[in-house]
Formats: sequence, structure tokens, C-alpha cells
Amino acid sequence: QDEEKWDFILVSDIHEVGSEKEIKRKKFLDELSKKGFTIKKIEDKKLFYGVRAPKQIFRKYQWLLRNPDSRLQNPNVHHDIPVTTRIRIVNFILQNTMTPDLEKLDDLMKKKVFEATFPLHEKEEVREFLKEKWARWRDIFSQQPIEKIRCYFGEKVALYFAWLGWYTCLLGIAAVVGLVVFVAGITVFNSSQVSKEICEASNTIMCPLCDQKCPFWLLSDTCTYAKVTHMIDNEGTVLFAMFMAIWATVFLELWKRQRATVVTNWDLYRWDEEEEELAMELINNLQHEPQQYQHSYFRSTIILLLVLVMIAVLIGIAHALVIYRVIATALFTQSNSEFLREQANTMAVMTGAVLHYITIVIMTKVNRNVALYLCDLEKPRTFSQRENNFTVKIFTFQFFTNFSSLIYIAFFLGRINGHPGNYVRIAGKWRLEECHPSGCITDLFIQMAIIMLLKQTISNVMEYLVPWIAHKIHKKQQRPKKRSMMLGEEEEVEDPCKRQWLSNYQLNEVNIFSLFDEFLEMVIQYSFTTIFVAAFPLAPLLAFCNNLFEIRLDAIKMMRLRRRMVPRKANDIGIWLQVLEAIGILAVIGNGLVIAITSDFIPVQVYKYTYSPCMTENSTGMDCSTGYINHSLSVFRIQDFEPYTKVPETLPDFVRDEIKECRYRDYRNADDYSYTVQFWHIFAARLAFLILFEHVALCIKLIAAWYVPDVPQLVKNQFLDRKHSNLRKELSMMEYSTEV
Repeated sequence: QDEEKWDFILVSDIHEVGSEKEIKRKKFLDELSKKGFTIKKIEDKKLFYGVRAPKQIFRKYQWLLRNPDSRLQNPNVHHDIPVTTRIRIVNFILQNTMTPDLEKLDDLMKKKVFEATFPLHEKEEVREFLKEKWARWRDIFSQQPIEKIRCYFGEKVALYFAWLGWYTCLLGIAAVVGLVVFVAGITVFNSSQVSKEICEASNTIMCPLCDQKCPFWLLSDTCTYAKVTHMIDNEGTVLFAMFMAIWATVFLELWKRQRATVVTNWDLYRWDEEEEELAMELINNLQHEPQQYQHSYFRSTIILLLVLVMIAVLIGIAHALVIYRVIATALFTQSNSEFLREQANTMAVMTGAVLHYITIVIMTKVNRNVALYLCDLEKPRTFSQRENNFTVKIFTFQFFTNFSSLIYIAFFLGRINGHPGNYVRIAGKWRLEECHPSGCITDLFIQMAIIMLLKQTISNVMEYLVPWIAHKIHKKQQRPKKRSMMLGEEEEVEDPCKRQWLSNYQLNEVNIFSLFDEFLEMVIQYSFTTIFVAAFPLAPLLAFCNNLFEIRLDAIKMMRLRRRMVPRKANDIGIWLQVLEAIGILAVIGNGLVIAITSDFIPVQVYKYTYSPCMTENSTGMDCSTGYINHSLSVFRIQDFEPYTKVPETLPDFVRDEIKECRYRDYRNADDYSYTVQFWHIFAARLAFLILFEHVALCIKLIAAWYVPDVPQLVKNQFLDRKHSNLRKELSMMEYSTEV
């Protein structure tokens, strides 16, 4: 039975005899035979070569990497090596076997000598168990069998699923809190004083929103919008932003504990990646010299500059989106349909968000190629080093791709566009867009909602459908045609391996980045859930629902739609932990800025405690934010309009001559349009709040990190007992041997 187990399959096209490709292929297979590999060839529409490594290789591996504890036991005892390790060693040797022409498997794949290499999905009971109990939609709420995943896919994949499960579990808590805050916003803040004032302001005339066909308008027109804004922008949101900053820290601290618990029984405590790699190099080739570590400041500088150039390009794309929205607003306001004219701003924001999503999809592909190119420039020593470099670069690029537009909307929109009579214009013609009259946070809310919904629905559907359809098409093409039997012709017996090899070949190919992609997707989602959560309290809920599906989706992809991954060893999630910690800090800064700058929280508080009737007239019976709206609007004299602006001729229910002035959102003097004292007062309050919020949140993060130990006591005690019993055993063996 064991003889029929094949470690790896190499697939190649059927080349002509004597052609260059055929000679190269033969040379490579000869090298493998020299190393003692057994090779079996099966011919179909392609050539399939099954390779099986000699037992000697695994014995060497076990001998070189044996536990220091087991040296004293009988060296001839062979424990069976786990399948995952077996596949990993064979993959390493295949990748590092040189032909006489100094070509490795990778080069031969590029020259189309071989088309594919993959380990087989075996018919083991572990696989059947995983297929039934894990890779099924109906198990969406059940625990994942992490140990079994490790036995089949190796430690790295098991850790990914352990992390994803843990993240989803804790997201549930954040989702509930977010939902409560949102619902509280809907019920309580319908009655907020500020939105009441906006709804009653039926004689406050506001300045036109665009240059050509826009009328003066009444503040009370934006009544519903104001209610929506105060549903998001209220005291509850501030607390929720605080909560999410702390949640991010606690999540990471608890994950470190969870990881320690998961890894306890994996015997990876003393595992050293470098040592294992050197051992495999030596098993493969005894004359191998290790590649030295290298670092050149010149190269690092070049790479840093190239990364900065790429970031500049990504920020440029965000600018292009801004310009699109400005021009779109201008065009919508000049259109003939009344609906488009009235909703011009919202329409521009929504189409802008869809465009942003499309740029995200396109730039993801570009970013990957740029990051790979930069990694090749760096010449990292090991695969894991290369993976770390790649991770940091692509995450940086993806971060700017996903967030530059949001950062603009949150912190710059409506703050750099001047004032009536002196607008900032693009190319001297188009006015920069303004926030919606009831505040900028609504724009951010719309943008976040559209991007998160699109990302999670379209991307997930594509992620599942593309492999599924590809798999079906593959299967259709490969079906062998039954030959009609001639009379008296013997039916040839089909090789039992053939069917298994073919069915594995028909699955979608995996590359070294398959797992990486899943991680990247989750980490970007994690940043959406934490960084701008103050503007979109429903983000954790969306992410939670998405992840319940994501876990099973990834499971089904790995078990049923893709070839088997080469298992990799790891004892934690690697550089991703640092990336997540960085996001945690960005989340504190981001949410602090959203509350301080984007939301109206600070101006309202400043008004309440300094300028409101409560403070000036000592009238205690009324709501302290009464009169805030009137206070936050400045006056503009109509005669000061720029010549470019057409002052609207007709006004509903008004006589043209009566209007001498209109109002706009800002704190400016009526005579020379310079900033008022209140403006600077609020500016100072925003800064003070920002500094306070960040320091308090960071302190709480540090306290949480100190309070929750990284490794649970239980795990520490297990290791302690293990060391103790090992030492005791050695001592008794020594005494026994001296007695004898």
C-alpha cells in the first residue's frame, strides 16, 4: 500500500522526441533518479510523472533535526514522518535540483518544459473528515478542527484559520456594540436639538451650491439629511470609537494567548526555520555552501525612493477621483433632470465611491507586480524573508489604494475650498466640492458603506465563482473519450493512479501567494473595521457576517476546488502581527481625527460651554445647544459674488431684490470674511481633544497589553513540567548506566 503513495506529480506536455524541451525534461528526471527518487510515468493528453523520495532522505532529516531530548533513546527507532513534512522536504528538493545546464525546476517551468507540479490530495481519513465536518456551508457556526487542518495542510494554514476564527469570534462582540450604538442613534437622536433647528429654519437662505444653475435654498430643505447625520454623529459614536481602539489592542493580546495555546502541542517551541532550511540544503547537496546575509544601504535607499514614488502615484489617483467628483458635480447640476440637479452632490459621491472600488480592483494587481519587482531588487536570503519584505510593501501600497480617498473625504473635503466670493477652483474653472450642508461625516459614511458592501459582496462572489467555474471547465475539457471496442480486443486495465492524478490536475492551481492573498484581504478588512469606525459604526457587523462565510469559503476552496498546497511550518502568523499592531495605532489616530475634525462633536461642545444661552443668560430650563445652527453659519453679501457666478434670477416665493445676503457654513466675519475668534477657539478645542483622545487611548492600549499576559499560565506550566521530567529521566539514565 505504501509503495503506491506518490509524493509529487510533475505534468508536462508531450514534446517531440529529440526536441530541446524533451532533452531538458530527461536531464531533470535523470538528476532525480540519481538522488534515488522512484519515478512513474503515465501518458494521457499530457505526460504525468509521479515521484517518490527514498526513505533515506527522511531518515537524514529526522537525524539532523532530532529533539535534543530523544538523543539518548535508541537511534534506530523510526517514527513515521508526518505527511506534511514529507511533502515539504520533497518540494524543497524538487525546487533545488540543478540540471547539468544549471537550470532549476522554476526555470524549466518558465520555459514550459514542465507545466505543473503539485502534491496529491490523498484519500486519507483526515481529508474525508475535513470535507464533511469543515468545508461545508452548513457548519458555518461550528468550531473549526484546527488540529486536523494542521495534519493535512501544515502549520501555516492551520494558524491562518485559527486566527481568522478568533478574529471573527471577537468581531461578534464589536458588532453587537456597534449595532447598539447605531440603533441608539436612530431612536434617541431623532429628537436632537441641532436637527430640530435645521428642520425649523425655513427662513434661513443659504448660498448657491454651484456656479451656474443653482438657486438659493432654504436650510430646512436638508431636514432628513440632518437627521441621518445626527444618527451617526453623536456622543455614542465617540464612545464607540474609544471602544474600538481598545478592542483592537485586546484582540491582539488575546490572540497571542490563543496562539500560544494552539501551538503548545505542535513541538515548535524550539523550532528554528534557518536550521531546518540548512538541513534540507545539506540533504539535497552535501557540498552546499550557505548563502550569506547581505545588506546594502545603497539598495535600501533606492527601494525606499521607489516605494515613495509608488505611494505618490496612489495619492495622485486619489486626487484624480477628487477631480472626477468636482467635474461630475458641475455636470450633474447643469443637467436637465430635476432629480439630478437636486441630488448632484450625493450622486457624485456615490459614483465616485463605485469608481474608487474599481480603482482598488485594478491597482491591487498593479501593486502586486510592483511589490514583487521591488522584492527581487532586494535579493532576500530566504523565502520567509522575501515573504516578509513583500508583505510590508504590498500592505503599504494597498493601504494607500484603499484609504487615500477616504482620508481626503474625512479630513480635507470642505476645509480647503475657500468661501463664497473667493472659491478655490480647479484650473480656474470648477469649484472644489463642499461637504453636505449637514456635515462631512455623512459623505464619509456613504463612501465607507459603498466600498465595504461592494468589497464584501462582489469580491467574495468572484472569489468563489471564478475557481468554481474554472474547475468545471477544466473537468469538461479533460474527459477522456471512450473508444468503441473492436471485437476480440482486450480492454486495457486502467492504472489506478491515473484517475487520481488526472482529477488532481483538473483542480485549480495554487501558487505561493494563495494563502497570502487570504491574509491580505482580511487585514485590509480589519483596517476598514477599526480605522474609520467612528463614521461607520456598522463596519464590524458587516465584517462579522462576511467572515462567517469567508471561513467556509476558504475551506471549500482549499479542499474541493484547488490542488493541495505545499504545507509550510510556522509557529505564529509572522510579520502580519506587526502589521496588525500598526493598524491598531493608526486606528487610534484615525478615530481621534474623525471625531476631532470630521464630526460636529467639538463645535457643538464648544458652543454649549461658552457661547450658548445657558452660559450667557443663565437660563437653565432650555437645551444648551439651542441657537448652535445660527451661530455656525456666516453671512455673505450678494454683491460680493465673483463675476463667474450667475446669481440665480428666479427664487421660489421670494422677490429677487429683497435678498441682500445668504448664509454659508464657516466662522468668518461679515465685513472682510476673515476668520472669527470662534474659529480659532474651536480649532484649539479640536487639537486639545485630539491630543487627549490619543494619549488616553494609547495609555489604555499599553495597560491592556501589560495586563493580559502573552502566554497563559497553563501553557507555561506544561513546558515547565516537560523540561523537569526530561531532566529527571536523563539523570536516572545516567545513574543507571554508571551502575551497569
